[in-house]
Amino acid sequence: MTIKKLLYPPHLFHIRKVGRIMSLLGMLALLYPMEPLKAQTPSDALMMPSKNICVLFSYDMGTFDRYWEGSYLRSNETIATVDRNMVLPMAAIGILDNLNFYVSLPYISTESSEPNGGKFTGARGFQDIGFALKYRSIRTELGPGRISFLGTAGFSTPFTNYLSDYRPYSIGSGAPEFSLRAIGQYELNSQLYFRASAAHLWRGYTEAERDYYYNNGSYYTAWMDVPNAWTYEAILGKWLFNTSLKLELSYSSLTSTSGDDIRAYNAAQPTNKVEVDRLGFSAQYYFKSIKGLGVVAYHNRVVNGRNTPKMSNTGFGLTYQFNVIKKQTDEENAQ
Repeated sequence: MTIKKLLYPPHLFHIRKVGRIMSLLGMLALLYPMEPLKAQTPSDALMMPSKNICVLFSYDMGTFDRYWEGSYLRSNETIATVDRNMVLPMAAIGILDNLNFYVSLPYISTESSEPNGGKFTGARGFQDIGFALKYRSIRTELGPGRISFLGTAGFSTPFTNYLSDYRPYSIGSGAPEFSLRAIGQYELNSQLYFRASAAHLWRGYTEAERDYYYNNGSYYTAWMDVPNAWTYEAILGKWLFNTSLKLELSYSSLTSTSGDDIRAYNAAQPTNKVEVDRLGFSAQYYFKSIKGLGVVAYHNRVVNGRNTPKMSNTGFGLTYQFNVIKKQTDEENAQ
């Protein structure tokens, strides 16, 4: 039995009455989930020491006025520019020196600069709660540097009952997701490093607000199959100023393993086959004068895609790392 079957709703075969298809002229492609902030995340090669916690609070601003309808790049003629903002709290917890646990819960809001005469409004709310475990299996000296290999297992599921089929304003795909990621990094003694990762995402099903849809054929059900996907990432980074400043250039991609194209002048839907190529830059600075405090900023831009917005997003955030045991000991001594 495949993971996809395990995420399959047991009542999917319950056939419901045919409903009217929602067709929104000129609406856009599937919203590709934005990458998390590059600050001790499940996809990097950093590890929190045992009994340490790093808390991240970030704000992301994304915008687009064009999207790929299949492979054709189309303008948002009826809804103009779409804004997508995200507030992301996340915590990284050092269980062991080589084993970290992550939890995150983004809050997302969407709106359009011209909401089609008031007929379409944006959406907002908590999206998907995510959990991940990252394990570092190897970290050893090799030539003029050191090499590391890590693996991450993650799971996310919708935290609220948001409308997943309300494209382009939906805040997420509305489906559970399980992921496995392999990470490799080589860092020179000069603190220049290269990192690469690959992950497979198994998605489940989402329930739409209609009981008929078309996906290379007619489906008389409200349940939509969200395609699985592969993601890849390549990072070139450098530590500066005695490891106070970290700079990274990144390339990332996502490719769905199945799905359909958006039909001409129709709305996107969760069953669409999504392809994304993205370039990004990030900077993170750790204050030497304020132990544990850091700031991070980044900019990403989608340069090529299929059934996805041509989106650019900019974000910034604060990180704070502390030792749980030491903090408890200090509080007891103060008493």
